[in-house]
Amino acid sequence: MSKVKIGVLAKRTGTNVPTIRYYEEIGLLRPADRQAGGQRVYDDADVKRLTFIRRCRDFGFPIEQVRSLVGLVQDPQSSCMHARNMAEAHLATVRAKLAELKALERSIAAFVVNCNSSCAGGPGPDCVILDDLASGPCKSQISTM
Repeated sequence: MSKVKIGVLAKRTGTNVPTIRYYEEIGLLRPADRQAGGQRVYDDADVKRLTFIRRCRDFGFPIEQVRSLVGLVQDPQSSCMHARNMAEAHLATVRAKLAELKALERSIAAFVVNCNSSCAGGPGPDCVILDDLASGPCKSQISTM
C-alpha cells in the first residue's frame, strides 16, 4: 500500500486540492492520516474512493446522491437496483434540463431570425431582440415552447 500526499492524490484523480479538503470536511472522504509535519497522506483506498466520487460528480450526481452511492459501494448487502434507480432518476432530471435547453435554443434562434429580417444593422435601440427582452415573455419563446 503506497501513501501519497494531497497533491499527488489530486493529480491522480483529476480533483483539485480544495475540493479534496471539502470532501473530507463533509464526510465523503475519510479524514486523511497525517505525517509528523501535519501533511495529509492518502492510501490506495482513498485514491479509489475519490476516483469514484469524481466520476459521480462528472456525471452530474448531486453530493447527497454521491453520498448514497458511496454508501452502496461500502454495503455488501446493498442491491444494484438502488444504484440503477438513482441513475434512472438522475437521467430523468438530465432529460428535463435538456428539454429546457432545447426550448431556450429555439427561442434564441428565433431572436436571431427576427433580428435578421427586421432590423439587422439598424440602431441598437430599435433592435427587436432588445425590444423582446425588455417586454417580458417574448413572443418567440412562447411560440417555441
